Amino acid sequence: MSEYQYHEFQSIDRPLTKDELDRVRALSSRARISATHFVNEYHYGNFRGDERKLMEQLYDAHLYFANWGSRRLMLRLPTTLLPARSAEPYCAEGALACWTRKGHLLLDFAYEAEDGGEWDFETSFTLASFTTLRTELAGGDLRPLYLAWLSALTRWELEEDVDENEYTSAVEPPVPAGLARLTGPQQALADFLRIDPHLLAAAARASGAAPSQAVDKDALASWIRALPQREKDDLLLNAALGAAQQPGPALLARHRAASHGAAEPSTATRRRSAAELLDAAHEVRSEHTRQQEQSHAQTRRAEQRARESHLDRLTENTGQAWQDIAHLIGQKQPGPYDAAVTLLKDLREAHDRSGTPEEFARRLHDLREQHRGKSSLMRRFTDAGLTAR
Repeated sequence: MSEYQYHEFQSIDRPLTKDELDRVRALSSRARISATHFVNEYHYGNFRGDERKLMEQLYDAHLYFANWGSRRLMLRLPTTLLPARSAEPYCAEGALACWTRKGHLLLDFAYEAEDGGEWDFETSFTLASFTTLRTELAGGDLRPLYLAWLSALTRWELEEDVDENEYTSAVEPPVPAGLARLTGPQQALADFLRIDPHLLAAAARASGAAPSQAVDKDALASWIRALPQREKDDLLLNAALGAAQQPGPALLARHRAASHGAAEPSTATRRRSAAELLDAAHEVRSEHTRQQEQSHAQTRRAEQRARESHLDRLTENTGQAWQDIAHLIGQKQPGPYDAAVTLLKDLREAHDRSGTPEEFARRLHDLREQHRGKSSLMRRFTDAGLTAR
């Protein structure tokens, strides 16, 4: 089987310097590299760089996936926007790790396929689907972190040697609002981390409505005017020089906190144990299965009613049906031949329903005799079981 690995890095808050670019170019001669992007695909061999160090020193986002199932997304943002203490409750082994370096918080989302799983040659991702998560996290939206914890629980449930008491003693982290209506990037993350959708639906029961992200421009403008002049000058100077992260996310987060208070996880309900969540997910899954079966049964009944109505009309108009068959055969084309065969099969059933199967057999015999020189049509008749009884 052919191996495939994809690496993508992006610098969002500032472009790389010439020296930094030279350092990155030394890692690969085939990668597509710019001051803000690094993309490489490997069909053999491995990336020579250290993803963790590159993220700590140069880049703000990193995406990796391989066709044997390994997936990794790393994000870096200033601790002034998201302190480590806010992220740590959501960290889970094999799903989310976090650490700080030089004033930045690094988040490492990961998924590893179970041993022996099938290789995936169809799925692909791009970093653009996930970079907006940084802005959401900077604004106090912690749903991406909770999704990582759910991913860990999804995989934990599949392990065979877990004591039931471990599920009972493990408690979920604070539940952020808005789990029932994820943003596009958050849904992409849930898919990327292969979260059980039934588990997500169960978790969302304790999640309130997501706060509005709409920005009141007039209120924001008034708030910015009230900022100290020196602070505004420093923000603009650093933005112009690329000496610091772009000020937009930080300003919006500060404005929202000043206007509405800092976004807090839901405290409306007590935090649930892993066992409770898995039981709730089982209920959601069972209800979903029941609804699907009910829907399929309704569809089958509707199809059966339509079938019965069709056969009733045929039974009342067999003469016209035989004329239609003759017209279709007379076109001497594959499509009309197929339509004639389908109509004949239905007509046979209609004659059976009306108690005249002998008439159908006689007319079919005459039809075969009349057109026996049409080998393509005869083959279709035989394949469909339209032979003399």
